[in-house]
Amino acid sequence: MVKTNKLSENMYDLSTVLDFDALDSVRPGTSLLVAGPAMSGKEALAMDVLKDGVGNGEGAVVVTTNDRASSVVDEFRTDVPEMDDSQLGVVDCRGDNSGGEAPQSGAYTHHVNSPGDLTGIGIGITKALEGLHKSGRDQGRLALVSLSTMLTYTDKKTVFKLCHILSSRLDSAGYVGVFTIDSGAHDDQTLQVIKQAFDGLIEFREEDGTRQARVMGLTSQPSEWKEL
Repeated sequence: MVKTNKLSENMYDLSTVLDFDALDSVRPGTSLLVAGPAMSGKEALAMDVLKDGVGNGEGAVVVTTNDRASSVVDEFRTDVPEMDDSQLGVVDCRGDNSGGEAPQSGAYTHHVNSPGDLTGIGIGITKALEGLHKSGRDQGRLALVSLSTMLTYTDKKTVFKLCHILSSRLDSAGYVGVFTIDSGAHDDQTLQVIKQAFDGLIEFREEDGTRQARVMGLTSQPSEWKEL
């Protein structure tokens, strides 16, 4: 009986964070690319997607190229007070492992030498997912912030390969993933290559002084641009 209902039970509602019909029933294993210019809110959206899930008892994996693991853990503890540390895993790819980076109680943390060490990042994500499943988190969400930083260390084909591998791991885990990229930092060819690794796209833009978003790939037609 449980196996029969597992798919419907595990559908993810991301529309509570970003109000689009296309996001109200996202299938397990889905990987979404969140693209937009700098300072458009895409990183905040990715983190809010995870925090919303943690508030509902799900697991979360954060892959960060900017913030210390300890800062990420503290942010989640502050924004989701009901969180149990066992719900969270952080893969810190900044390469600076000095100062205040002791294990964060029950939160799993893994440090990688640089944002270009994609093998180390993959290992950290795998261990985080394994830890979450051992703690009973059969549903969860992953955020990688950001692919643009990785692309300054390695080429687009290598990053595409990582995204493709992670998509398969998310599918096996029954999790959903959100990956951010600065659309203004790369040429169209790079963006097109990276987009091919994902099931859908959440796109941000600035238009007439307003911030707008749309969703593509999850339904037969792109959504209309919506002011945020």
